[in-house]
Amino acid sequence: MKLSVKSDYAARAVLGLARHYPAQAALRVEDLAASQNVSAKYLVVILNDLQGHGIVRGIRGKRGGFLLARPPAEITLGDILRVADGAIFNPPALSDAGCPPELRRAWQKLQQTLVQTADAITFQQLLEEGAEKEKMYYI
Repeated sequence: MKLSVKSDYAARAVLGLARHYPAQAALRVEDLAASQNVSAKYLVVILNDLQGHGIVRGIRGKRGGFLLARPPAEITLGDILRVADGAIFNPPALSDAGCPPELRRAWQKLQQTLVQTADAITFQQLLEEGAEKEKMYYI
């Protein structure tokens, strides 16, 4: 299974916006792109998709930019993957009548596991994991 660059960039963008969620200040696309090391032109397209799905919201004007539309605890990695790529895992065998039933069950089990795992990871959890790492020091 290979995820698209779009899903990676979308997750990076949401994580970047999640870091600024408490301030409720919009981030300019250029600043967000630079902080996440992604293309600003491509990031605009991704942010517009995320906005269309109610994950981010855009603010127009001189102090405009993007911010999360809801708290990081309410946004999952699964939400982002669905916006970027559609179904999280959709093997062709699930819709193929010729697929052996035991193999179809294996694909379904894998699909359920991936969906449940992606839906269990919130951006709040990612923020907390990042904060824990920052507290650690190395000798």
